[in-house]
Amino acid sequence: MHDFVVVGAGPPGSRFARRAAAAGRDVVVLEKGTIGEPLACSGHVSDDIWAYVPDDARERLLQNRVYGARFHVGGPDSTPYPFYKRDPVSNVIDRVELDRTLADAARAAGADVREGHTVVAVEERDDRVVVEASVAGDGGSVGDGAGTERFEARMIAGCDGPTSRVRRSLDLPEPEELLHGVLAFDDAPDDGDMVDVHLTAPTFFAWRIPRGEAGVEYGLAAPPGDDVSEMFDRLTDGYDVTTDRFCSGAIPIGPPDRVTTDRAFLIGDAAAQTKPFTGGGICYGMTAADAAAAVIDPADPSTLAEYESRWRDAIGTEIRLGSAIRRCYSLPEPIQRFGLRALSGEIGVHMDRPTSFFSPAHLRRQFSRSDPPE
Repeated sequence: MHDFVVVGAGPPGSRFARRAAAAGRDVVVLEKGTIGEPLACSGHVSDDIWAYVPDDARERLLQNRVYGARFHVGGPDSTPYPFYKRDPVSNVIDRVELDRTLADAARAAGADVREGHTVVAVEERDDRVVVEASVAGDGGSVGDGAGTERFEARMIAGCDGPTSRVRRSLDLPEPEELLHGVLAFDDAPDDGDMVDVHLTAPTFFAWRIPRGEAGVEYGLAAPPGDDVSEMFDRLTDGYDVTTDRFCSGAIPIGPPDRVTTDRAFLIGDAAAQTKPFTGGGICYGMTAADAAAAVIDPADPSTLAEYESRWRDAIGTEIRLGSAIRRCYSLPEPIQRFGLRALSGEIGVHMDRPTSFFSPAHLRRQFSRSDPPE
């Protein structure tokens, strides 16, 4: 019997598997398809990402460095309000390669990472969990003749995304909301060092991210029921571009009050451990994965309570402040323009940490404004 079955080999699942395996745990990871595919989210991340990947991975992952963002209340022709640093604020990375790199690191630590395993049933018992998975056959698709496989473990880690089967199988509460996110790409190279953010999608925003030689990413997110395809077309029409490689997926916002049962725990998007003001969750999810690996003993279910406390202590305040920032996206346009105009300029904030808005570095910038770098 395994110590942990980890469902999902995205960044949180692979990070937890790596840390748990390195600590001597018996870990098996089940990924329903090919790791990293299909692409489901952006690769715009803070410098914190480099703490989670091997040193030699940086060169192949990095596509561009970003120094700030231009905020718009309208479309591409509207007045931009720039927020920037003199040093890079964030990175644009190869998102597919990130997943593969983290899975390889988990394998190197001793985790058994299996692709083509789609979990179809989860049963929680007094002393174990039993997981059944459909296995892809030679054709690469589940259901083409390979059958099913059964796994038993002391605990299960649900790292299987916003519509987590683990969460729903065990009747854990859902995130507060799921947004509908879409993105696509223009292959024309662009090494610009500013992203563009448009406060034009209901309760959220649209974006343009230069990815260096990899081209440009366009995307937006909005509540379900809104016509995101129509809004996306308006965005790309405004930039006069044609995009391809269209991706669509759910973005969980607002973690539930509980992400554990007696022998199960959720990490990452499955637990809505995301930034409410951007929808990103790569570093938040891996922060929670480290908390889980540090405190959860598969032989002692009582340690799951410590995980609940540990991850909320690490990112709970950031999530609450991020929710307050997001509410500003729905303010009347004149108030948005006034606020953006008043606050724009050089900043001292960290893109993952809303609490840094109150840091001495940022407050110094607020009171010593200068012209943007050319």
